[in-house]
Amino acid sequence: MRKVVLVTGATSGVGLALCKRLLAENAELRLCLACRNPGKAASVRAELLAKYPAAEVSSVQVDVSDLRSVLQAAETLRRRFQRIDCVFLNAGVMPNPRLDMRALVSSIFSRKVISVFTTAEGLLTQEEKVTADGLREVFETNVFGHFVLVRELQAQLCGGDGPARLIWTSSRNARRSNFSLDDIQHSRGREPYSSSKYAMDLLSLALNRHFNQQGLYSSVACPGTMLTNMTFGILPPLLWKLLLPVIWLIRFFANAFTLTPPNGTEALVWLFHQKPESLDPFTKYLSNTTGLGSNYVMPQKMDVDEESAQTLYRSLLALERRVRAELALGPDGRG
Repeated sequence: MRKVVLVTGATSGVGLALCKRLLAENAELRLCLACRNPGKAASVRAELLAKYPAAEVSSVQVDVSDLRSVLQAAETLRRRFQRIDCVFLNAGVMPNPRLDMRALVSSIFSRKVISVFTTAEGLLTQEEKVTADGLREVFETNVFGHFVLVRELQAQLCGGDGPARLIWTSSRNARRSNFSLDDIQHSRGREPYSSSKYAMDLLSLALNRHFNQQGLYSSVACPGTMLTNMTFGILPPLLWKLLLPVIWLIRFFANAFTLTPPNGTEALVWLFHQKPESLDPFTKYLSNTTGLGSNYVMPQKMDVDEESAQTLYRSLLALERRVRAELALGPDGRG
């Protein structure tokens, strides 16, 4: 029986590279592209089918920063699939990233220079907006929208023949210091991306506690630092090209610079092939690339704890109830 794989944010970057790698290994997957832009999804679908005609590739429109869109997409997916074997929760946003030049210069002359360059710790701030649901954009896109999607697809993910899995695209930039259980949307801070990725790590841990006994397992991966539209928002493409010699040099000491989306998918593809029940829920799996260009996966213990994970989970459930009530959405997503 063909496996059903759902990928959010599948039309560019890591999501698109992931779809290509998965089909290159198994062209008989039932792959569903979950994307905001139907036109781009149609173009990517045609590209994939032209190269892998034996594959079954479909798409569903979803904007994970819009609860109504998430609920409508989930309804479509429930009608289309009785079973979903794997969901790659990959869609994400880092709006208006700004590089703190003072922090950058000071880090160059510090002992933490390698760590700072591989995690962007303290270097990036973002100014974001509020969504139509009244939530912070980064939080709803990266965390909350995916959380609701998983809950809506629970029947398709749990209780089938064999385990199902969730694989989250997190980041080395996920920092406990940038997250607060009293402000899970990071409305009072300036590093919402880091906060959202740390919340993602906590949520993955909580989901394992709640759903492992029902056959659903959650894992977290980091694709490393790549040159994509997201990083081009931090510095112009030309400047990145000028920095490449420096980055290549740093990569001999810190292998986080995967540089390209195909390299960045290494950990996600590796996780897809593992037995999920054998994986450590406290571990994040990192895509790494050596200075000579070889890809490998490195496990890293996450700075998370069960109590915080459960507190976040309860907060997300309460927030979902509140947003549904404010938008006059019933359990079926209709107003």
